[in-house]
Amino acid sequence: MQRRVDRAPGNVWGRGMAKWLLVDGFNLAYRCFHALPELTRADGFPTGALHGWVKSLWKLADQEAPDATLVFFDRGESAARVALHAAYKAQRAPMPEALRAQIDPIRELTRAMGLAGIEQEGVESDDLLAAEAVHLAGQGHEVVIVSSDKDFAQVVGPRISILLPPPSAAPKLGWRRLDAAGVVEKFGVPPERIADYLALVGDTADNIPGIEGVGPKTAAKWLAEYGSLDAVIARAEALRPERFRPVVAGAADRLRLNRRLTTLNLALPPAEPAWRTPRPAELVVMLEGYELRTTAAEARRRHGLELPPPPATSAPAAPPAPTQGELF
Repeated sequence: MQRRVDRAPGNVWGRGMAKWLLVDGFNLAYRCFHALPELTRADGFPTGALHGWVKSLWKLADQEAPDATLVFFDRGESAARVALHAAYKAQRAPMPEALRAQIDPIRELTRAMGLAGIEQEGVESDDLLAAEAVHLAGQGHEVVIVSSDKDFAQVVGPRISILLPPPSAAPKLGWRRLDAAGVVEKFGVPPERIADYLALVGDTADNIPGIEGVGPKTAAKWLAEYGSLDAVIARAEALRPERFRPVVAGAADRLRLNRRLTTLNLALPPAEPAWRTPRPAELVVMLEGYELRTTAAEARRRHGLELPPPPATSAPAAPPAPTQGELF
């Protein structure tokens, strides 16, 4: 199936080493939706995620100064993983309707900002993003993945790092960089063992059951001692605590299936974006149409657009309206 690739700013192919920002679109959209107080237009249309989306992308652009940014969106479930495990992600609650209503506008705002949107029916955006990250790193580029999804830890390396968003409970911590050493510190295993680690502990977000009672410390200990999931299975009779010996031996096939589910598909072909420039006037019109006036005013300032004249009135100024919520 043809991969859908929107346009993005500035042709960076052939520049030598460049810095690429790869954004996990739905991961960021969910965060924007839940991290900010509810905002609505006068007619009730939800706008909080839209505000948070634009502000987040501006913040990342200011902080990281990338040469190019690609934003990856899901378009349907992973056909390959559902074929392997019918219950894959089946337990997830439907996307909140207020967020669902903002997804297409988020795509439109992304295009107006001049950023490339990449999506493919039946292929998870995680796979698209990870394959692109590995491809770009192999070409000598620096890659920064913007996501809180632990699956991406498996592709971290000398040229690939993860930028974790601020925790909802402690937003003042800001964005945090996760490199290979950080992966080991966070999970207890190196990037190349993350899929094995997730196969053992399971992934509740994706409805992948691990070995009951095996937590992060036990999984990391086994992988450090034996080196891989295959070796853990082969040495099941020697595992400690001893109660896990028959359990792991009996779950060998399921553990191997888990690893297939948790391993990102890096064999996808690279994206070929057709580049374009931002459309700031269109961005301002869209933001004003959603009544995100503070964000629209910032867009004007960022792009050097003339501010509209204030309305002529002799009435006293109204008290200030509640400010739009901030992610930072």
